[in-house]
Amino acid sequence: MSMKTFFVRKMLKAKGVSDDQIDMIMTIMEKNPELFKKIQSEVEAHTKSGMNETMASMVVMKKYQSELRDLLTKQ
Repeated sequence: MSMKTFFVRKMLKAKGVSDDQIDMIMTIMEKNPELFKKIQSEVEAHTKSGMNETMASMVVMKKYQSELRDLLTKQ
């Protein structure tokens, strides 16, 4: 397990995410890490422009909704 994976798991666990959900999230992140890098950078860009993090996440996730759905159905 890489350090990045370790810290993502710990952060999700600290937020109260169940082990099953953590496994699902880690699986889809490993399938398409570039997509998640794009999502992260776009959320950061929105927050730097003044949008709160929750709203920025919702806007960006909606933009990539079909790609995320495809990853979830291909498990």
